[in-house]
Amino acid sequence: MAFTDKKRKFVAALQSGLSGAKAAVAAGYSEKGAAQAASRLMKDKDVQDALKRKELVEQAKAEAKAAGKEVSLPDLGKMFSDPKAFLMALMNDPGEDMKLRVDAAKALMPFTHERKGEASKKTAKEEAAHKAMQGRFAVPAAPRMQ
Repeated sequence: MAFTDKKRKFVAALQSGLSGAKAAVAAGYSEKGAAQAASRLMKDKDVQDALKRKELVEQAKAEAKAAGKEVSLPDLGKMFSDPKAFLMALMNDPGEDMKLRVDAAKALMPFTHERKGEASKKTAKEEAAHKAMQGRFAVPAAPRMQ
């Protein structure tokens, strides 16, 4: 299953300190079935991964602080004027959902890598001619003068 908005809200509510049933209500589940929804969501792989990711980020921050180093994770709450910088920050943020990070990486691809078939027609013709000159139709080298 996908990591839906309700699951995302549930994880955020859990991380803010609410109990399972209260977090389910805050995420939009009915009060009558909140305890069952919370139990089901706690077993969900996407929810577990999101909670584990948050724990890993907090652990990395604590380790860096204990070592006396400054941790600078990208702050996605700030405003970006450059879409490339925003996508780069999102892609490198370990606290974000992996699907979002992969989508950001896919969106960044045209900025950093040229497609193989995107060369102009003139360049393609020149490359084809150069390739043909290397094969069996190659012009023999001029004789050397000694």
